[in-house]
Amino acid sequence: MLFESQLRDIKRLMPWNRVKKRKNDLRELMRQKLRIQKPEDLKSWSEAVIERIEQLHMFRHAHVVMFYYPVHHEVDLRPLLDKYKDEKVVLLPVTHHDSIELRQYIGHDNLKAGHYGIPTPQTGTYRGTPDLVIVPGLAFDKDLVRIGRGKGYYDRFLRKLRKVPKIGVCYDFQISDDVPWSMHDVRMDKVITPTATYER
Repeated sequence: MLFESQLRDIKRLMPWNRVKKRKNDLRELMRQKLRIQKPEDLKSWSEAVIERIEQLHMFRHAHVVMFYYPVHHEVDLRPLLDKYKDEKVVLLPVTHHDSIELRQYIGHDNLKAGHYGIPTPQTGTYRGTPDLVIVPGLAFDKDLVRIGRGKGYYDRFLRKLRKVPKIGVCYDFQISDDVPWSMHDVRMDKVITPTATYER
């Protein structure tokens, strides 16, 4: 018998144009919700996500961690960058053509606005493989399906890191009951919100 999540996957395999429209509708809904949140709430929720991340065994024992630089009201993990940059190899993604390259974060003074105006480290390309990847998203569901901003950067990059644990982070209202899913979408291993941790 198929598991419940596998049955949902089969239902999600609708024509590509319908999946794309549902994804875009959900993206716009989440963008609207993000825009109306109070800054003090976003800060408090981000701190709660940080606390949950720091409690994870996989985070405490990871030596090389890929984070992200928050934009557009994403969960703000910047306190972790400076807290752990001397203890771990802290990496940030840099978009390059249609792909992501990794660069080590060594401090705020080494950042410069890059593609889409996102601050990026001015260090060289990191050639190793992270032990852990922490991923933002516009929406997730309890089956750990993720929707990003639609450019596909993360999905293309994460497909190369099949054995690396992937943690999605978002606010509670970004958990949706039924996120549209495509075959090329990469599932997370955990999704962390301010009040819950979802995992396989």
